[in-house]
Amino acid sequence: MQASSAPLLEHLSELRNRLIISFATIAAAFVLCFLFSRQMFDFLIIPFVRAVSAASATSDGVRQDPTLYFAPLEFFFTRVRLAVFASVAVSSPMLAYQVYAFVSPGLYKREKMAAAPFLTAMPVLFSLGAALVYFVLMPFVMRFAVGFEAEAGESGAANFELLTRVGDYLSLVTTLILAFGFAFQLPVFLTLLARAGLVTPEFLVKNRRISIVVIFIAAAFLTPPDPISQIILGLSIMALYEASIISVRFAVRKTNSSSPSDA
Repeated sequence: MQASSAPLLEHLSELRNRLIISFATIAAAFVLCFLFSRQMFDFLIIPFVRAVSAASATSDGVRQDPTLYFAPLEFFFTRVRLAVFASVAVSSPMLAYQVYAFVSPGLYKREKMAAAPFLTAMPVLFSLGAALVYFVLMPFVMRFAVGFEAEAGESGAANFELLTRVGDYLSLVTTLILAFGFAFQLPVFLTLLARAGLVTPEFLVKNRRISIVVIFIAAAFLTPPDPISQIILGLSIMALYEASIISVRFAVRKTNSSSPSDA
């Protein structure tokens, strides 16, 4: 009884140590991110500031101030939310490594080597999705929002003024970053399924049309209710789906070539 309980206690102790390291990493990252939360927020609102500046050069109906917050502590809690979001994002590679370090003793050497590329690909793909949001999608969305408000103010019977709350803007940005970041994990997810023998390239090619429909339905749920972000996310996932087919082909070939040696 004591011998059988010893491995369980060792696993629980290892799990506790990994959790402590993970929470300590997030806490340290939160403190650092909160200290620079104002700079991060100033960086995030650049697309909106540029859209307002461009629209105000041709229209007098656009408000010059890029943001407006009402509650006395709204901006403080916005900085806290931003610090939490950034700290988890910054800590995600360490968190993924802690998960890998916990399960790696039970893996074969070949499985450990196969997992290493995925640990690298996941944060890289998430960063690519976030970069697409910031440098491509947000400028489009902000120009559309500001331009639509300016057009309504010029042609409508009443005056329209765009008042953007700090919390609402941050919610929009973080929602899009999460949606695109997780959507960009599609090649990793499908490749893992292929390594497990659950998905083949032929299956993905055969069900491409169904996947396109599912992709755009998912994009409608993952993004705010504006057509621009939905279309860009849908097209991005379609491109990732095609890239996943190539990745799955390589994964299947590698698995088939290594299986005889494993036997």
